Amino acid sequence: MTFPSPSPEEIAFLLRDLCLHLGFCLTPEDQANLCTTPPADTDAFTDAVFGAEGLDPSLHKRLQRQVRETVARTFEDRA
Repeated sequence: MTFPSPSPEEIAFLLRDLCLHLGFCLTPEDQANLCTTPPADTDAFTDAVFGAEGLDPSLHKRLQRQVRETVARTFEDRA
């Protein structure tokens, strides 16, 4: 499901939470890219975070679910 895109500030807070709580600490360049042009939905954003870390989400199902749940809270709060 697609929701209105969160603001750059909301994305920055999301990325901070992913770093602090799940260890996904993206480079400043990757953070800037996601803040300015975020993927349109929860799944695509989750995949982008894994891609920025050089990880395959299909190989890390539990972690992928945790990241997706965190991303979903930000995206679905926009509905």
